[in-house]
Amino acid sequence: MDVDALELHEKANTSSDGPNDRLNAMVAVTVAVLATFMGICKVKDDNIVQAMQQAQADKIDQWAFYQARNLREEVAQATVDSLTLGAGAAANPAQTEAIARYADLAKREDGKKHEAQQKAEQAQKDYDELNRHDDQFDLSDALLDISISLLAVTALTRKRWLYWIALVPTVFGILMGLAGLLGWSLHPDALTNLLQ
Repeated sequence: MDVDALELHEKANTSSDGPNDRLNAMVAVTVAVLATFMGICKVKDDNIVQAMQQAQADKIDQWAFYQARNLREEVAQATVDSLTLGAGAAANPAQTEAIARYADLAKREDGKKHEAQQKAEQAQKDYDELNRHDDQFDLSDALLDISISLLAVTALTRKRWLYWIALVPTVFGILMGLAGLLGWSLHPDALTNLLQ
């Protein structure tokens, strides 16, 4: 009799639970797909973060160039003023040449200053655009983390309705991840502002 009870116990432990096995299989497949998708998004997100850092460095460099060009322009213009005042009405050819040279330098520095300003402003625009995509990946990551947590609870409790609830943040997480990967302009500003 003890042998039969042991065999029945072993059969009960190895037999399938039917719907529960299907639920656990659905949970396992969903988690595997989500983990793979999150891995792909992570690679792209890391590349975006590196590009953001480069854009930030470019912006800082260009503003530094702007300040240097501005200083050079001011010094050249001050030199023009000084030479003009010192020469008076009867400037000799050397003074006239120096005045023209420094005036030309001031003009060139002004042009280069504006060029540096445009590059700095473009770097800021690039940073802002990259940041929007970074936000998409951050939202995707957060939503998919919530989904995986809900799926873990589903596997433990074996509640089928919880699986369907877990799919809600899954859908939005995948949508935000695809938006980041494919460059879509989908961006929930209200939600990202709330989380900042």
